[in-house]
Amino acid sequence: MSLPTALSERVLTTLGSALGLDTAEDLALTSAMSPDPVGRLRVLRGGPIEKVVTVDLVVPPIGLDSHMIFAFTGSDSALPHFTLDAVRAPEYHAMHLDLIPRADLAVELDYLDAAFLPLTPLLEQAWLIDGVAPAAIGPRQRAMMSPWMVVCRATDSAFTALDTVVDGYLAHWLGLVDKGVPAVSADLAVRDRANRANLFSPEVDPVWTQVTRLLGADQAERVRGELVT
Repeated sequence: MSLPTALSERVLTTLGSALGLDTAEDLALTSAMSPDPVGRLRVLRGGPIEKVVTVDLVVPPIGLDSHMIFAFTGSDSALPHFTLDAVRAPEYHAMHLDLIPRADLAVELDYLDAAFLPLTPLLEQAWLIDGVAPAAIGPRQRAMMSPWMVVCRATDSAFTALDTVVDGYLAHWLGLVDKGVPAVSADLAVRDRANRANLFSPEVDPVWTQVTRLLGADQAERVRGELVT
């Protein structure tokens, strides 16, 4: 089992146990480049959140081993969404870890302090790990995430060392789900709908070009649609 696979399955198990989630959908993803499935789309529901969506893409001939988890909170909730991408490429590992804000952090200071400020020591810890380096991501994509985002490339040992950071982010997020966050003035459902449309837009994130090339337009849109809606 690869390091990204092991990490994503461990996080998914924690989420399922903590939130009482059950698998609502489990869909094999296929590609013209392989007679066997190249991936898996899962949707889990239950508990106090909207859903968890996981997308696994594993294609050894091209060196792809990618696992994404996105835990979506309710449309009318100010609770941040939780996300983890764990990837093994031929030359390196990569990770994207974040809590996605549901309101404008610049004007919702109480919300910022409760939901994000406690992550600061973990963020600092991540960047001090030997073998962790920033990944290339533009300011346009960064604007849709949080300043506490960990988006990096890592050596094998560094990727393993990031486990404690992932566990810390996840434990903090589960604590927020349990106790809540300060109220905000945003129209939560409208903002979330717009943010998710942009966050998963092919015009913003070039990964969708690669996903479409691998899975075909219909399956790629099926995956993207599960994330947007």
